[in-house]
Amino acid sequence: MNTVVLKKGRDWSVRKHHPWIFSGAVETGSAGRGETVAVVSSDGETLGYGSFSPTSQIRVRMLSFDPKRVPDATYVTELVALSVARRAAFFGPESTTNACRVINAESDGLPGVVADYYNGHVVCQLTSAGAEFWKGTIVQSLMANFPAGCVPQSVSARTDIDVRRKEGLPCSEELEVLEGVEPPELIEITEGPIRYFVDPRKGHKTGFYLDQRDARAAVGALAKGRTVLNCFSYTGGFGLAAAAGGAAHVTQVDVSHDALEIAKRNAELTGVADRVEEIEADVFQYLRQCRDARRTFDLIVLDPPKFAESKAQVMKAARGYKDINLLAMKLLNPGGILATFSCSGAMDTELFDKILAEAAQDAHRDFQMVARTRQGADHPVALAFPEGLYLKGVVLRALDF
Repeated sequence: MNTVVLKKGRDWSVRKHHPWIFSGAVETGSAGRGETVAVVSSDGETLGYGSFSPTSQIRVRMLSFDPKRVPDATYVTELVALSVARRAAFFGPESTTNACRVINAESDGLPGVVADYYNGHVVCQLTSAGAEFWKGTIVQSLMANFPAGCVPQSVSARTDIDVRRKEGLPCSEELEVLEGVEPPELIEITEGPIRYFVDPRKGHKTGFYLDQRDARAAVGALAKGRTVLNCFSYTGGFGLAAAAGGAAHVTQVDVSHDALEIAKRNAELTGVADRVEEIEADVFQYLRQCRDARRTFDLIVLDPPKFAESKAQVMKAARGYKDINLLAMKLLNPGGILATFSCSGAMDTELFDKILAEAAQDAHRDFQMVARTRQGADHPVALAFPEGLYLKGVVLRALDF
């Protein structure tokens, strides 16, 4: 086995079980793409084992922090099995959904491996050299470790992800079927009383935003009798949750025609199409049009795409977050609700709260925070890997005396 020796004083993060070792921390050592290396401190102590990536800034992703446990196929199989087992509640008789995340990358001990289960079909994203190296083992373990009655009909991989290029991995727009049958064009899933179509080939992420399940439920519980504006609606998740919760009317706004077509089908599937409209528009422009037309709403959802991919983009992203939240705050009726989110990992909670406070001041309105949300229980966050907590949600109520 090849060895990676760390520079003096650069082993502290590994000792704290953080899974990433950046290229600047490596003194010597190399290996093939995805191969397992022993990670050794400058004084010769073996700290664990990880997958090597010769082209990425993250040079090693740790798989084992036990010097006595060298990762092999059996070890990776066990990690997958444990990850699926932790989601047992999602496959039990009391579950209200047939879709969940079953592997959440570093937080489940499998760096670069994301696997989502959609009603009998698993769609993966393998974004690291190590994930690609162990692909066959991961797939076989996924097929073998689901509860009876929930065994996947297929395991597929999305490789249309830019981060794969940084790892020196091939990318393709085609869904790669790794095991089982070809999945359908659209997979139907349920979330309580709501039914959604998921596009496993062209949809965002692996096809759907499973991480917002709890937030959708929170919005649905607040929606009864309200007029709702769902911005960056994608295939209608928050809007359908609001409609199912008794909203008087829901307006879904997104720039993607294809996403709105699926949103329309989802509304029909759930039986709420008579109270839901879809508008193809740029959200920033649409909010300004509503402002100019003095159109208002009782509940507004802002769930924009990632504005900041890195720390260097945070301040530019902050301006974007403030702009849309300021506009939305001005469009709320007295006592209205704003549910606003950031999925940018580089945007921390403290800064996001500050942006919202400044937007409220500029809107000349007072708000109270009534709830916080984050990704659901199937998207756990390892304490040693705080980067895994990327999703932040805040529910605000306008105070009008």
